[in-house]
Order: sequence, then structure tokens, then C-alpha cells
Amino acid sequence: MTLKVHEIFYSIQGESSFAGYPCVFIRLAGCNIRCSYCDTQEAITDVNAKKFDVDDIILMVKKLGEKVSLVEITGGEPMLQAGIYELFNELLKLKFNVLLETNGTVDLKGVPKSIVKIMDIKCPSSGFAHCNNYKNLDYINENDEIKFVIADETDYGFAKDFIKNNALKTGKIIFSPVENGFSAKELAYNILKDHLNVRVGIQLHKILNLK
Repeated sequence: MTLKVHEIFYSIQGESSFAGYPCVFIRLAGCNIRCSYCDTQEAITDVNAKKFDVDDIILMVKKLGEKVSLVEITGGEPMLQAGIYELFNELLKLKFNVLLETNGTVDLKGVPKSIVKIMDIKCPSSGFAHCNNYKNLDYINENDEIKFVIADETDYGFAKDFIKNNALKTGKIIFSPVENGFSAKELAYNILKDHLNVRVGIQLHKILNLK
């Protein structure tokens, strides 16, 4: 089965509890929403994508990562492509630690439990808070992560209320400030003031000026 791939590259993981570790990224092309703050607009459509067989993707991952065990599948929205399940299975067979970054709007029921899901909950500033798929909270386990991208006080209040009003199965919750929006320092102050047990997610790869 083939997948539409925007790029495959090797860098530092920068936006989760795995931040700081070397990682091979598989960025699939195409997305079903258009968030106002999207920083990977080049992958929103599949116009510039290339089609790769899963076997070819695996070969590239092995070549780029060599001894690296961490692989992240991202996008765009990777769950839009049916071939992703074959990719999941092949990566797991090879004992890779696999991360899936998803906008949370597409059904995650069929994702293997051993895949670490990093699921966005869309806040109001994204323009797509109405697209949050609350059913996906049933498929999140204690090893998964939930991320809120926060641009302003309204987003912060939304995220805080979401945590309060929903029984989340994971304690790995990330509040990530929008670049040139709500500052990381201001976000940290709010988290400390409200005694929230969440992680401030600063984009480490951008601080390091990496891809």
C-alpha cells in the first residue's frame, strides 16, 4: 500500500514528553482542517507529496535513523490515509517506539495501543474547536499525551475547563504556546497560579533552530 508523503527527516523531537530525543519523522501530506496558527502549511495538501510504498518508507527510516529507536508519524493529519495501519504494523514489528501526532478529529479506535498517541484538543483560536472528536478520549490510554495549543487567555480558559470537565485517562497533558502569541512565560505563570499539573510545551527544535 502507498502513502502520500511530504517528507521524511531526522531531527530532535521537540514537542512532547519525548522532547530532546533523536527521532525520525515521517510527515504525511494532507489535512482535513486549517488551523489559524498552522506551522506546517506546506503539508496541508498533497500537491507536492510523493507516493511511497510502506516498504520504501521503512528503508528510509532505517537509513536515516540507524540506531535510533524513536519514530514519529505526523502531518498534516496522518490518520486520513488508510495505509497508515500497515505502516504502524511494520514499524512495531521492527521494535520502533512509534509516536503518532494527530489533530484528534479522526477516529483513533483502530490505532494499536502500543502506538503513543499525541492528540491535539483544538482550542477556540484554531477556528476548529467545534471539530474535536470527544469519542477519541475513550481511546487514549495512560501512555498517550493530550496537547492544547494556546494562543490567548480564551484558549487557556478553554483548556483548563476541558481538563476539569472530562475524565482523561492520561496525566501527560501539554499546554503549548502559539509562536508570536501567548508567551511561554505568561503561560507558565498561569499554570503555576492555577496549580495545574500540566507540562509547558516549548518547541525545542525551533529554539535549537532545527527542522
